[in-house]
Amino acid sequence: MCGIVGMFDLSGEREIDRQLLERMNETQFHRGPVEGGLYTERALGFGHRRLSIIDLASGQQPLFNEDRSVVVVFNGEIYNFQSLMQELIALGHRFSTHCDTEVIVHAWEQWGEQCVQHFRGMFAFAIWDRNQQRLFLARDRLGIKPLFYTLLPSGIFAFGSELKSLLCLPELSHQIDPRAVEEYFSFGYVPEPRTIFSQAYKLAPGHTLSLKVGERALEQKKYWDIPFTPTTSASEAEIADELVARFRESVSSHMIADVPLGGFLSGGVDSSAVVAMMAGLSSTPVNTCSISFNDPKFDESVFATQVANQYQTKHHSETVDKDDYGLIDTLASLYDEPYADSSAIPTYRVCQLARKRVTVALSGDGGDENFAGYRRYHHSVVTEKVRSALPSGLRRPLFGFLGKHYPKADWAPRMFRAKTTFEALANDLAPGYFQGVSLMPDRLRSRLFSDNFKRDLQGYHASEVMLAHARNAPTDDPLSVVQYLDMKTYLPGDILTKVDRASMAHALEVRVPLLDHQFVEWVSGLPSGLKLHAGEGKYIFKKSMQNYLSDDILYRPKMGFSIPVASWLRGPLRERVSDAVLGPVMAATGIFNMDFLKELVDQHQSGRRDNSAPLWSLLMFEAFLRNLRDNASHGIRQATH
Repeated sequence: MCGIVGMFDLSGEREIDRQLLERMNETQFHRGPVEGGLYTERALGFGHRRLSIIDLASGQQPLFNEDRSVVVVFNGEIYNFQSLMQELIALGHRFSTHCDTEVIVHAWEQWGEQCVQHFRGMFAFAIWDRNQQRLFLARDRLGIKPLFYTLLPSGIFAFGSELKSLLCLPELSHQIDPRAVEEYFSFGYVPEPRTIFSQAYKLAPGHTLSLKVGERALEQKKYWDIPFTPTTSASEAEIADELVARFRESVSSHMIADVPLGGFLSGGVDSSAVVAMMAGLSSTPVNTCSISFNDPKFDESVFATQVANQYQTKHHSETVDKDDYGLIDTLASLYDEPYADSSAIPTYRVCQLARKRVTVALSGDGGDENFAGYRRYHHSVVTEKVRSALPSGLRRPLFGFLGKHYPKADWAPRMFRAKTTFEALANDLAPGYFQGVSLMPDRLRSRLFSDNFKRDLQGYHASEVMLAHARNAPTDDPLSVVQYLDMKTYLPGDILTKVDRASMAHALEVRVPLLDHQFVEWVSGLPSGLKLHAGEGKYIFKKSMQNYLSDDILYRPKMGFSIPVASWLRGPLRERVSDAVLGPVMAATGIFNMDFLKELVDQHQSGRRDNSAPLWSLLMFEAFLRNLRDNASHGIRQATH
């Protein structure tokens, strides 16, 4: 697990600024504190920070082939590297290390850009082939590992594992992309391929990017997608047995390491299932880590302890103050762009705890997306049934009117909060789902921005992100479509981003066996009725785990990794949220309707409305702006106009 950076002159003529490359590399020191390496030749520079996991003695990067005509920098793990190594040796390739990085070099020599089809793992890497005068970059299928890039006006292409490495480039404009702002206040993050900056991008999951000397074009290709192709006609019991076998094999492949390894254990279904598989595969007690909260409404530690006792793990737990809001500025510096998932705070803490014991931790991320575990999936499927029963000529005007005029009832039980439901019913599946998951739905965002900023948007609407993915969805099954949308947006943009930055801040590698691409492919093809059954999410996954986990773990209400944001903003953060959201930093951007921001603050702090989600997103946006101001040579006004 590492951090990578690079610079490439498309003209092939200019020398790379080695000092600048080193500064870029050192911004990511936390990702690889063990050692660092740089390599430069005419028109090319690679940098690498290493966190040693496999083959500790060798495997330093950048790493070359035998004649040094091919060089790679790599972040991640190739779990099938041992079998690939044997296959490549049989094809005549010679290895000088026992690490997975060298497999990438020889796989490139053997298969070219098709090498990615042979890799099973999480990865972001860049290969320079001197003979072909070609730079090739790739990101893993699900987006577990990040990769940012920019093409500067001078013809310099640069990339890095984190956006902060690109911010070292003097030529990179810090101009904020208005479309990214619209997307952030819709999703709570900036989805791929955009970043908050107009000149920088994320390479999308399952994509490669290729450049050649003398050509300005960046050639991007999608090499993988979630298939949702029916995979079996077996009985429910047979599917459950096969699920366990495939899951166990995935966990086993993710346990290869030459350093201490453990697992996150929240007490939820997914992490508990991963730990159960690990315990069955390990000859020694598994290291497990969890955090507890000093507020029972947010604490799952009793369930984590139950699983730890059942499998006799070496369990480590620490109690976190529920008012652990001191990390706000730390998070702004970690994520480099606005990021509004408040569960980043407990995620940071559990990674901090885990690193005291292990260097690698397995997590349960991906279970909800794979097996339809989120409550919103049930709501979406029910809503789609109502849509399909009514002609659109009646449905759109009727529910559009009700959605517009029905009062918003934050205080009511969720089933009676009909305004959002009416808005969803007035739309088709993808735009309706967008409204349901939006951090700030249209009725709020229409008042959020200043008139000048609305002109800058030129009519752009964040729902385009989901509509574009929906058009590419390989299925028309309603549940599968919304799962697909989440796997293209929420999973890489929120969940995996959160875990990558929080873990790498502590030089901890986190692996996600539920997102092994072979496992995801097979699960995607299971009948929807085995994922969401009679309103029960993860139906077949829970059935398959009944011999491993108690009903208390499998069938208790879902809690999630949440914190009391609403009460924070009315209590200990009351003054801070007013000073930040209504202060000079936000006003200076020209982005916001400041009168509406005051209305949001007043409504929440008086208790009339729960505006915690939009206010937290505004608080984190202000923290991002201050971090940008404090760490870059550009001022706020230049950065936002």
